[in-house]
Amino acid sequence: MGMKTKIALGAVVGIAVIGAMSANSGDGDGDAKSDSRTSASAGEKPGDGAKADGGKTDGGKADGASDAEPAGDKAVEKASQAEQFKAFVQKNGSPNEKDAVSHVTKVQGADEQNDILDAADVYTDFTGGLMGEGTGPAKLIASAFADWKDSENGLVTVYDAEGEILGNGQF
Repeated sequence: MGMKTKIALGAVVGIAVIGAMSANSGDGDGDAKSDSRTSASAGEKPGDGAKADGGKTDGGKADGASDAEPAGDKAVEKASQAEQFKAFVQKNGSPNEKDAVSHVTKVQGADEQNDILDAADVYTDFTGGLMGEGTGPAKLIASAFADWKDSENGLVTVYDAEGEILGNGQF
């Protein structure tokens, strides 16, 4: 009788373990379902307003709303890092910084920061490298960049039109 009890108890424990494992994987599926419900509910919010306008056209309007959102995102994306940087300096910078930043043509790496080793590159239309006209404004650009972005360990490098380094600074 002791042996039968051990087998029965082992079976019960085995079923409990299998049940717990399937419940955990079920929770994972439940999380995925709740995630899809969350995105469905987010998708339904524009549809709810569209249903008030007309029940059958809400699919088209929801698609139109979805198209409008990426178009808005594209507008944000089209406002490149350089444009965002220039806008910040126009709003907050000194007259000398505004003049220097007007020469910026491209900014890379400003949106990806992890505070470990952040590196951003700012390209300008200056020429002549270190001996050219852009060396002084490069320091102003680096300073303005440090005002715009903040990192524990960031380095911004300013380049001329030919890709030569004009200067750098921490941000």
